[in-house]
Amino acid sequence: MTTYRETHPDPRAYLELFETTGWNAWYGVGEAELLKAMGRSTYVICAYDKDRLVGIGRALSDGLHAIIYDLIVHPEARELGIGKEILQRIVSSCRDEGVCDIQLFSAEGTEAFYSRCGFSRRPDISPGMELRIPEDDR
Repeated sequence: MTTYRETHPDPRAYLELFETTGWNAWYGVGEAELLKAMGRSTYVICAYDKDRLVGIGRALSDGLHAIIYDLIVHPEARELGIGKEILQRIVSSCRDEGVCDIQLFSAEGTEAFYSRCGFSRRPDISPGMELRIPEDDR
């Protein structure tokens, strides 16, 4: 049975889960950086199978807008509704706080999942921009 907590996970467990995404090949971050990012997050939802971290989602909010980062479900725990539950809990918290819109970063191939959860693709006329800072410049 999966349990959900609004507390920060053990940094090592978070790093292990983060590593399952492949994102760290670019980011090159460790426990300290993930802990710092989590500490700055407005909402954190963790999913556990017994004591094992199997999912996490976190978002930042200024009370008007929110953005979801790091919705991660361990590959062995996918297709069990964990990602959907984490996302619903974040959205519910945002709504309770009066947030007007929620943006998110999403991995390639996840658009259908987010669409089923009520998100829509940003229009091509305003898709957003990014500036990636190389690891050596951070």
